[in-house]
Amino acid sequence: MGTALNTNVIDSYLALLKNLSPGAKLDLIAKLTQSLKADMKPSENLFKSSFGAWQGSESAEQIIADIRNSRTFTRQIEEL
Repeated sequence: MGTALNTNVIDSYLALLKNLSPGAKLDLIAKLTQSLKADMKPSENLFKSSFGAWQGSESAEQIIADIRNSRTFTRQIEEL
């Protein structure tokens, strides 16, 4: 259903653009190309930004202690 809707929208735009001058069509193509290039530029490479050194003011021992202190155990051993 979505593809048919997109096709109808595209056909409607083409009917409007058919009457434009060749220069106006070229300007429109240039602007559409620029907007596509802007959309394709990654704002930040998230994959590469996930690597690197840890940046924090806590020491390694403090981070380890925080992790260990935040652990919760829900295991309950039943008597036999």
